[in-house]
Amino acid sequence: MLRNLNPPKLFNGTRLSVKKLMNNVIQSTIIKANFKGEEVFIPRIPIIPTDLPFQFKRIQFPVRLAFAMTINKSQDQSLEVCGINLEFSSFSHGQLYVASSRVGKPSSLFIFAPENKTKNIVYQNAIN
Repeated sequence: MLRNLNPPKLFNGTRLSVKKLMNNVIQSTIIKANFKGEEVFIPRIPIIPTDLPFQFKRIQFPVRLAFAMTINKSQDQSLEVCGINLEFSSFSHGQLYVASSRVGKPSSLFIFAPENKTKNIVYQNAIN
C-alpha cells in the first residue's frame, strides 16, 4: 500500500494479498499484524505528481507489486519462504538476524552469498 487510505487498517506500508482485480477496485486480504486476514477493497484514487514542471491528474491504485522487500520492511512479517541476497554487505547491527528469522523452518530459508561469506556487523559493547 502506498497511501494512507484508512489508518490504522490501510496505511502506507500495509501488506496485502490480491484476491480479485477489477477495473475500479482491488479485492484483497491484509497479511500483516492487527488486521491480518481481514478482507478490504482498494479503490482507484486521483494522484497528482509533484516532481514535474507541469501538473496533471491520473487515477490509479495506490499499491505496488512486491516480490521482494528490504530487511527493515520485513520486520514483523512471518513468511512461508524467504530468500536473502547477501551479494552486497550493507548490513547494520542485527539485520542478518532479522532477515533469517522471518521463517519458522530452516528448510524454508534460502541464502545467496557469493564466496559463501558476508559481513555481519556486531557491536561488542552491546553484547557485554
